[in-house]
Amino acid sequence: MADDATPLNAREQSQRRGREQLRRQLGPLICAWLEDPEVIEIMLNADGYLWVERLGQGMVRECAMPASQAEAAMATIAAYLNTTITAQNPILECELPLGGQRFEGVIPPIASAPTFAIRLKATKVFTLGEYVESGIMTQAQCAAIETAIVEKQNILVVGGTGSGKTTLTNAILHGIARLTPDDRLVILEDTNELQCQAENKTILRSNASVDLQKLLKVTMRMRPDRIIVGEVRGGEALALLKAWNTGHPGGAATVHANDARSGLTRIESLVAEARPTPAQDEIAAAINLVVVIGKTPKGRRVRELRRVIKWNGRDYETEVIEN
Repeated sequence: MADDATPLNAREQSQRRGREQLRRQLGPLICAWLEDPEVIEIMLNADGYLWVERLGQGMVRECAMPASQAEAAMATIAAYLNTTITAQNPILECELPLGGQRFEGVIPPIASAPTFAIRLKATKVFTLGEYVESGIMTQAQCAAIETAIVEKQNILVVGGTGSGKTTLTNAILHGIARLTPDDRLVILEDTNELQCQAENKTILRSNASVDLQKLLKVTMRMRPDRIIVGEVRGGEALALLKAWNTGHPGGAATVHANDARSGLTRIESLVAEARPTPAQDEIAAAINLVVVIGKTPKGRRVRELRRVIKWNGRDYETEVIEN
């Protein structure tokens, strides 16, 4: 028994030392930002300056971080995860061992100096009602989303990088838990970002050996009422359409695009990675509501809301939900 416990204790002690070393290397300021519920992103540019984005605010340049300090921190993160970051392997994609924050870092030669971005998981879930109160969406848009939830329509959330897709999806998940509390949700994501208050839920995470496409096949045998995908990025789009079209309506997913039309065509291109035949009819049948969120001079706003009616052989017929 003692022999079995000793290696475990040694690993735990090594990991604890690694976390302590990482805190020292990141410094007290970054560690404080990691604990700040208002901070959503911490970025280091190649010029050595740190930028921070907070909820409801733009990015602000804060202070400098020496390249040697950044490289040392990235090396510690890599070692903690039993990998390396070197000139031959200059990209580090992972979750920080300090709290599971999403970390993307690069070093020379693909950048002139160490560069990273840390995406913090939201600690506060905004409700759809709060989106209305803050002016991010209108009451009509909120009512349309809530109707889609109750009627088990599939919702596609569209936006660019940093537009607020995940935060809005969390608000939709809150609405699902409030309006349909008896539904069982299966949530698929590659990084731990979505938050769901539903009691009956299962969260599955993809990794290097199990992608989202494989997870979707697993999901079909886990008795989901609703299937949620954090972000559709590849051929799993086809498996998701099939799931939504064959007895598992009421889901939600996000995709990178600038407007509703390009969101639908983005799904087309992702489906094409798995199957060469066109999928417009399946897309129009599976996706019922497209919600577009983006940054504006006045902050984030739901810029467009469209019901998808059908594919008419030439284009998607949609109906705009007026503000």
